[in-house]
Amino acid sequence: MSDIIHLLPDSVANQIAAGEVIQRPASVVKELVENAIDAGAKEVHVLVTDAGKTCIQVIDDGKGMSETDARLAFERHATSKIREAADLFSLHTMGFRGEALASIAAVAEVELKTRQADEELGTRLLIAGSKVESQEVVSCSKGSNFSVKNLFFNVPARRKFLKANSTELSNILAEFERIVLVHPDVSFYLYSNSTELFNLPVVPLRQRIMAVFGKKMNQQLLSLEVETSMVKISGYIAKPDTARKKGSRQYFFVNGRYMRHPYFHKAVMEAYERLIPAGEQVSYFIYFDVDPANIDVNIHPTKTEIKFENEQAIWQILSAAVRETLGKSSAVPSIDFDTEDMPDIPAFNADAPVHAPKLHYNADYNPFKTTSYGNENYSRRPAEEWEALYAGVSKASKMNTSTEDAGIPAEPFVPADGSDGNLQLSSLPESGYVSEKSVRHFQFKGRFILTSVKSGLMVIDQHRAHVRVLFDRYMAQIAQKQGVSQGVLFPEMIQLPASEAAMLESIQEDLSAVGFELSPLGGGSYAINGVPAGIEGLNPVELVHSMLHTAIEKGSDVREEVQSLLALTLARAAAIVYGQVLGNEEMEHLVDSLFACPSPNYTPDGLVVLATIKEEDIEKLFAR
Repeated sequence: MSDIIHLLPDSVANQIAAGEVIQRPASVVKELVENAIDAGAKEVHVLVTDAGKTCIQVIDDGKGMSETDARLAFERHATSKIREAADLFSLHTMGFRGEALASIAAVAEVELKTRQADEELGTRLLIAGSKVESQEVVSCSKGSNFSVKNLFFNVPARRKFLKANSTELSNILAEFERIVLVHPDVSFYLYSNSTELFNLPVVPLRQRIMAVFGKKMNQQLLSLEVETSMVKISGYIAKPDTARKKGSRQYFFVNGRYMRHPYFHKAVMEAYERLIPAGEQVSYFIYFDVDPANIDVNIHPTKTEIKFENEQAIWQILSAAVRETLGKSSAVPSIDFDTEDMPDIPAFNADAPVHAPKLHYNADYNPFKTTSYGNENYSRRPAEEWEALYAGVSKASKMNTSTEDAGIPAEPFVPADGSDGNLQLSSLPESGYVSEKSVRHFQFKGRFILTSVKSGLMVIDQHRAHVRVLFDRYMAQIAQKQGVSQGVLFPEMIQLPASEAAMLESIQEDLSAVGFELSPLGGGSYAINGVPAGIEGLNPVELVHSMLHTAIEKGSDVREEVQSLLALTLARAAAIVYGQVLGNEEMEHLVDSLFACPSPNYTPDGLVVLATIKEEDIEKLFAR
């Protein structure tokens, strides 16, 4: 029987490794910029064309490479950081496995120009699909200049699954932000299709955060600082009043490396318990400095998940540090004992005699025998007045009885407004008057609408029903580009970071179709001059933020899906809320609009809108 196991060619092995390390253009940017930082660069330029699909260029002023190193750097597992296995637990650099450049060269056309500071000439290297096409001596600047073109040119299936340019650019910006936030001592510049998106000079960390996410962050951040023998934690957390459901900036860094850590995230959020509404999030930028021997960064291909040796102890330190910061900033309610009216609490003395407390009261006071209207008992009525009151009631009762006994029908009750006297459940608890129309719909606990149908009793969720109606309306407006916009007297200003501004450019046409009018002011600022009609009382800035983050999270590159997300987000925000009391005409209009929809039974995201209780089921409840 012949052998069936064989070694993979290097080109195939590199493509398999690229599937883990290089997932999208953002992965290329991350690896090349991290290599530049490891090379000691103080200035890094990143240029992308067509969201990195056509070209990604990273230029740094680091120490560069020799001719031999430049050629060897593209071999698998070629690294300058590891000599033996023990070195894995003393890492202070971003890259170390030697997979990044080999993986990039396996799925793209790469050009490298590099020169060391003490050399007059540098090296130019061309590689495509792991094959070296040329290597020559050239004149170039100090440092390294990587140009990655036609990503996934030899893996068309992978290229087909890349998202729209706006989504891929947003991913690049997200990776770029994670790097610049941990290296404020390095200047970074980012250009997309020759347009400058970031210009970040060397500044302190707080100013770097403001430069990335806007100057408003300065008023939102609280300094966090704690140092123990196990870990040093520093950074910033946001004030509780800045919490929101979407769009919070949440970053953990350990030894200069970005990481995801749900366990530590829970520690931070538990410190905010009862300070922010349920389901909302706050921003934080938290930096851990630990001994490299106590962490393992080699458990994930992209090195974004890190294992700590003492996670539980660090969790407690982090939680205590966040609580202390919130307490010092007066974000946590506290009792102030420094007042002039503070009661005098004597110290305990075991030898002092104990006296029972004395009660002071008026023994002559009896509220049941008082009949005067003195100042002390002005709220008490004389007993004889109560008797006179009940006498009037008994007289009216006798009159009604005598009328019925005489065979004369009692005169029906006619309200002062001339209505027919039928009751409406939704109006009784609030106003006590009867409705002007015969009963068709009832409202139950400000949430459900009850209406009679042939098969029994139908129960409709008023909020979900309105979401269904509004969603169909907004989708029709987007399709016909006939959204009604209502101008605002004072335009609202919205400041967006580069990642959100890139997404806004791709969905601005759809926002205009719904009714939003936004005009760019430069520097990531926009003016909201008009909003869709019918969303009075809603915050347009928060609404735009919500739609942007929904589009970013979903990462949809299909236009219909983006439009559906926008319409659903807007419908949820503008729909009737639970607890809102509706009149009979309002309920009737909502029910009629619901059944005019093509799919009245479910919301756009699949939630049940209505349910029917059959007549026979109701009869069973009264069988006995």
